[in-house]
Amino acid sequence: MRLLRERITGIDVRIHPDVGDPVDIEIALAWKAPHGLLATFPRLKLICSLGMGVDHLLCDADLPRTVPIARLIDRNMIEQMSEYALYAVLHFHRRFDVYERFQRDRRWQELPLPHTGSRCVGVMGLGANGEDCARKLAALGFKVLGWSRTPKHVAGVECLYGAEDLPRFLGATEILVVALPLTHAPAGILNTRTLSLLPRGSFLVNLARGGLVVEVDLLQALNGGQLAGAFLDVTEQEPLPANNPLWSHPSVRLTPHIAGLTNPQTAVEVIAENIRRLRSGAPLRDLIDNERGY
Repeated sequence: MRLLRERITGIDVRIHPDVGDPVDIEIALAWKAPHGLLATFPRLKLICSLGMGVDHLLCDADLPRTVPIARLIDRNMIEQMSEYALYAVLHFHRRFDVYERFQRDRRWQELPLPHTGSRCVGVMGLGANGEDCARKLAALGFKVLGWSRTPKHVAGVECLYGAEDLPRFLGATEILVVALPLTHAPAGILNTRTLSLLPRGSFLVNLARGGLVVEVDLLQALNGGQLAGAFLDVTEQEPLPANNPLWSHPSVRLTPHIAGLTNPQTAVEVIAENIRRLRSGAPLRDLIDNERGY
């Protein structure tokens, strides 16, 4: 909060639960706020998510629906997400998953070098994160397909959209990077049916939300060889329970939702700008459509 005070003179910042009189609160900076809390502020004018996603806010049944919600579109976080995607894609593309097993077995063996230009990487979701991932993967020389719910254009990327294009997108994708927001419509979008559309032996990288993937179907696809591996930064339940089979699955790499972390030094600039705009009556940045959920 010190960073925010430094950028906006005279701002009164209060930290929950010590918010004082709820009538005083006009702007809420929120990350997984207790359900019902935001509805207790009768003069609330803006809700700023402290992350790029807003599903943690929209799941609150008492959320004041007339109050605008701004996502945190922070360039630093976008770069972090792309770094994660590139690392995970290269992990599978260069067969480091196999070389890890070779090391455990003390096995010195060279594998054929894959040709980058012939490898198709599919990026599912072409918002701020997905578009940046797709551009950078294309710059590495991969053949990149993009899929989104509505038409998009990304230079160097073949962009498909809508339910009709989804089978074609998945059918050509050897490494799938999931960058979709979690809304009601795509929840569980990757399941037995859709995973079966991928080429056999393909790979999954999920840096978006765990709820997009049906975990029992993912495990079935891994155990049956439909998927050769998965790199997961998110899971259906977080933290992942100790007895979840994903922890010990030999074809899964797990990280604890760290693909993109909020950096206070850069995030504060985005939040402060929207507060200035609210005060001056200027159009707000990065507002979501509550009906679409992103």
